[in-house]
Amino acid sequence: MTTHYHLLIETPQANLSATIQWLNVSYAVYYNKKRKRSGHLFQGRFKSILVDADEYLKHLSRYIHLNPVRAKIVTNPSEFLWSSYPAFIGKIKAPGWLETGWLLATFGRKKKEAIKNYRDFVEKIEIKALKDPEEDIIGGFILGDMDFVNWVKETFLSIRNDEREIPQLKRLKPKVSLETILQAVSDEFGCSKEMIREKGRKNNKFRGIAVYLARDFSGALCGKLGDFFGGVSGAAITVRYNKVAEEVAGDKRLKIKVDKIKNRIFNI
Repeated sequence: MTTHYHLLIETPQANLSATIQWLNVSYAVYYNKKRKRSGHLFQGRFKSILVDADEYLKHLSRYIHLNPVRAKIVTNPSEFLWSSYPAFIGKIKAPGWLETGWLLATFGRKKKEAIKNYRDFVEKIEIKALKDPEEDIIGGFILGDMDFVNWVKETFLSIRNDEREIPQLKRLKPKVSLETILQAVSDEFGCSKEMIREKGRKNNKFRGIAVYLARDFSGALCGKLGDFFGGVSGAAITVRYNKVAEEVAGDKRLKIKVDKIKNRIFNI
């Protein structure tokens, strides 16, 4: 498009940020050299959305391919020079990096039948009736039904602690009861729940980990957590949390232990 571009990508590794950075920098260097200019070509950070392919793949692909038509740049999506649509409908040969088979397979077993059905799916819809898939995005970055959202939360978000980098995670992380967290820590270390909640005991590793997990996954404020853990202040909870967070980041064995407790909590 004139101000941005859309990519529908499947990646086996969590390296999308690095890939887009490489793409933007490489193209900017090429463009500046060709146009004899200098300076930045792209502004702002890219926005990525995690998509439930089974539910939204074909609708999202149609929306992307019809963007030039919606913008009145062309009257037919196959006319747009910077689109992969001509390759999907067999108008041009698909480059090696472009995967068309997976999507087309959802429209028919035979290639010709699949291409015809996909072309009808894209071109026969009224542009005014075209729904923006972004309207269904949950938490700012997940496009899928609630089963898919819950799968993402339980499989990925429950073991991440980078809300400062991705603020949406904080809203999506599953909330767990304090008793569930306490039981998981108790089961892992073979100690009593009373011992975990007891304040004043020096080098109480069990308590520190329980505080750390409770603040991340219970959704309770520090004041409430302070009351739960023996009547300490909210500030004391924050101090203990930060200390354990540093220890987990620097101690591989402790991180493995904490991840194991998280697995207990979420039954992974």
